[in-house]
Amino acid sequence: MFTAGNWQEWAQIRVGRLDQIALPSRHLLLGVRLTERAGQAQKLGRRGVEGGLGLTSSTVASRELARLDAQMRRLGRRLESSPWRAQPAAVEMLAWMISREQHRGTPLPSPRAGTIAGAKLAALTRGRILPHPDHLRVVNAHGDVSAWVSVLTMSGFPEEMESPGNGEWLRVLSEINYVPDLDDDTDTDLDEVDLIQPVSPEASVRFRVMPKREALRVVNAARKSAKEQRRSASKASAEDPGRDIEETEDVMAELTRDMRREDETLVEDHPRLIVTSETSLDDLRARVDAVITHFGGLGIEVNVAEEEQRELWLEMQPGDQLRVPDLGHTRDVTALSGSWWWGGAHVGDDRGPIVGYLTGSTPGVVRNDVTAGSDRGDATTTAFVGRSGRGKTTAMMLSLLDAGFRGAYALALDFKGDLGGLVTAANRFGLNANLVETGPKFSGAVDLFKLLASEGVDVARGEVPAQLSIAIPEWLRAAGAETPITRAVNEVITAGDPATWKVIEHLRTMDDDLGRKAGEALYELSQNALGAPFMGRPTGTGSPISPEPGIVVVQMPGLSLPQPEEARGDWTPMKRLSVALMHSMLAFGVVTAGRRDLRGLRKVVAVPEVHILTATREGAGFLQYIARVGRALATSLLLDTQDPQSLVSMVGVLEQLTTVAGFQLTTTEQQNALAELLGLPQDAHTRALIQSVGLLSDGDIRHGHCIIRDRRFACATVQWDVPSAELLTLLDTSPKATDPANGTVSMEKVDT
Repeated sequence: MFTAGNWQEWAQIRVGRLDQIALPSRHLLLGVRLTERAGQAQKLGRRGVEGGLGLTSSTVASRELARLDAQMRRLGRRLESSPWRAQPAAVEMLAWMISREQHRGTPLPSPRAGTIAGAKLAALTRGRILPHPDHLRVVNAHGDVSAWVSVLTMSGFPEEMESPGNGEWLRVLSEINYVPDLDDDTDTDLDEVDLIQPVSPEASVRFRVMPKREALRVVNAARKSAKEQRRSASKASAEDPGRDIEETEDVMAELTRDMRREDETLVEDHPRLIVTSETSLDDLRARVDAVITHFGGLGIEVNVAEEEQRELWLEMQPGDQLRVPDLGHTRDVTALSGSWWWGGAHVGDDRGPIVGYLTGSTPGVVRNDVTAGSDRGDATTTAFVGRSGRGKTTAMMLSLLDAGFRGAYALALDFKGDLGGLVTAANRFGLNANLVETGPKFSGAVDLFKLLASEGVDVARGEVPAQLSIAIPEWLRAAGAETPITRAVNEVITAGDPATWKVIEHLRTMDDDLGRKAGEALYELSQNALGAPFMGRPTGTGSPISPEPGIVVVQMPGLSLPQPEEARGDWTPMKRLSVALMHSMLAFGVVTAGRRDLRGLRKVVAVPEVHILTATREGAGFLQYIARVGRALATSLLLDTQDPQSLVSMVGVLEQLTTVAGFQLTTTEQQNALAELLGLPQDAHTRALIQSVGLLSDGDIRHGHCIIRDRRFACATVQWDVPSAELLTLLDTSPKATDPANGTVSMEKVDT
């Protein structure tokens, strides 16, 4: 997907970072027992006769196998359209699952015509497991122990569980960690964080959803039993049935009512946890203790199944059956489904650069291509929202670099002056990148005559007088200075090779007294750092802005833009120059986006601290224009703001948001606004999530962690990742960062 600059090196550090992260993979396999509705008795009888004659065979006939395969595929189509989103497992997946349980290093057998049978199946299922009272030992072909396995049972659950919360007892398996015993030769200088390792226990749950009639019968029996106990206790001398009995009767009566009114039933499940160690038996027991302790904190009782390890291990194999039925539980379907990985969301684009990874219950990478909206006929606006110092600007710069390597033209309007590292990083990887700053060095760099030259002088004929009329003092504008300014612009255009500084010089030499006064005022203002870029005389040291593939950063720190309700007559000279400078950039952005000869070029306009721009009518109108026409003009808009409320109020931008990256916010009003942008409910849970997304477990700042809402309106927590320490240093936006060209940069710790 990359074509510009030294894209090979850029792609390589991305790949290297993925190898370094080493994201785990979760495979969730759903086994469904298929039962024949007819012919089952005759088939069993036939097999019994064959067994009596010594002709027993475990082979499944091809006709029966074809019928079962068709039944499985019909079931797969039903499950694929259900909330399960299940798909038929490939035979290679099943072979991998069986081989993995035996910890083999041999190659998997290859299927023939979609099946593994005969000698291949015998070789696949041949293994040696030695059961012990509290664990099993997996023995390899050489007679050595390759793994130690312990099967745990979950014997007790709280009466009520919350989800999200302790009710997610299957989801939290990936969160269990332990500290292994260190060998004598282990490096003692390791960080404490490096000593913590994941246990990675696995779950095996056999369950059966009860038909509603059977479930009602079970609930009614429990209610009657509690009722009889209450009556018996009332006849005894104490005449106190106990609070537990009374509560049981009430709860069963309420559950019966809910099951009759709603689509609610019960499920009988038998959960098992499998803990494995390939190190030693002591390491296995340390992992087991960590699992028991973790679930004990959730109020769930977990035990090692003494003397039943063999039966429980066989029970969890595919195609086996329930062997220890007395360790099960009966609960409503919601309680079981709420414990699983439904929160394992997938967000991002289907194709494009990998920018980070999911941090929820399901691991995975996240792709985001900010330039792809117009290609698929979709909106093209991406918003990075959150408080300062949480990584939103760094995430935006990484997106701009990816766009640059895709051959796009990226224009970043830097109102804070902290995006200089973006140009340095782009140059480091061979991209065409330029930095334009306010001040004498870049005099004339954003002269409208130059910026709009491709559109002809007629566009500049209207824009330049409007810009200079903004910059002149109010008393000159009230006196009619716009007329001599317009005349000077026309005469400079007629003379050829027009420039704004030539218009000012022409005004200073006019016979018109008002024109000379306007020229002198504009000349003095052009010596200002804010006035020089758009009406100063070029010095030849700064690079002009041109719409060609690459990255251009225009730094404009110190802008003092007026509020929308502020009268024009009350503007200070700094505010007039700020608005006039902004006028150049907005006019250039609009014209560049709409140029017919650039329709085939990917274009990106990035606006950090967008609340500065939305404070003016012109800025808000520009954002809404680019957002609305971005798809047609192949122009993407990236917004970075600390004020989501300002975005919510801009309907034109709000309707065109394709992706939202929400970082930490702390005030209720801003959290509610961000929840609206993310499409999440504005409740206490969402506000708590937004509050905590930028924090580590110890309360320290977690940079780059956010909630992403993609174009499909799916949401998930994501860690935005910087692929190398060098790049992290170059893109540093902290106050300690200085110009990398001077050799002094900040090495502030950022979690990636």
